[in-house]
Amino acid sequence: MPGTLYIVPTPIGNLADITHRALQTLKDVDLIAAEDTRHTHKLLQHYGITTKAISYHEHNEQERSAELLNRLKEGSDIAIVSDAGTPAINDPGFRLVSLALKNDIQVISLPGPSAFVTALVASGLPTDEFFFGGFLPARAAARRARLLELGAVPGTLIFYEAPHRLPATLKDASQVLGPRNAVVARELTKIHEELRRGTLNELAEHYSSSQNVRGEIVLLIDRTRDEVSSTQPLNQTEMATLVARFEGEGLDHRAALKRAARELGISRSEAYRQLVRERK
Repeated sequence: MPGTLYIVPTPIGNLADITHRALQTLKDVDLIAAEDTRHTHKLLQHYGITTKAISYHEHNEQERSAELLNRLKEGSDIAIVSDAGTPAINDPGFRLVSLALKNDIQVISLPGPSAFVTALVASGLPTDEFFFGGFLPARAAARRARLLELGAVPGTLIFYEAPHRLPATLKDASQVLGPRNAVVARELTKIHEELRRGTLNELAEHYSSSQNVRGEIVLLIDRTRDEVSSTQPLNQTEMATLVARFEGEGLDHRAALKRAARELGISRSEAYRQLVRERK
């Protein structure tokens, strides 16, 4: 009989945030595939678990997946863990899960910690619809293009971000998305946990002056627009005013027109026709 692949979430900070079932699974399996064995060893040692762990990370994921699949076929039960949170959520795991399912290997997912879910429910932003985008691009132009692309998503936007890029990301988000409410969740479940709320511009100003921002960061952005409502009636000066404001924030004319159309809840072609009428 083939073995079973277990997806086991681990704490995102506080070691007490692990379930009894997760601990029992880690004790019972034949092998633990860990993103960083040194990091996972601290957790195993804390709970007296002696199961062998081998590395499974982004640099060896392809070759290691084939090796782990063979062990599963031979009958070994394997648990996959990441450094923190739920495996395969912006961490290694997807490739092995996909391979296991294609080879009729049973996959069992245990519930547990996830940083972006923890941040969302404590943020005060809408939770009925949300979009998790992982990490935004590191380069400014690509990051702004991605934010512009996601601006029309009808839900709370959630991203992970590196501390050294947070000020630049907040500045770009403020310029591209406008005065939306947002939350920076940092070091969740740890001693220095912080959830700072404000508009994107307020947060950009705060973190631009903060020295040595540290820790794991979740950025959440509201879907609403404070200055312009999509239900607001369109008048003869609104379009030109919006386009001029967005161009002043650094967008080119085409991007400014597209964003103005999105803010007003109309198509870009209708926005263009409105702009032409105003100019005439």
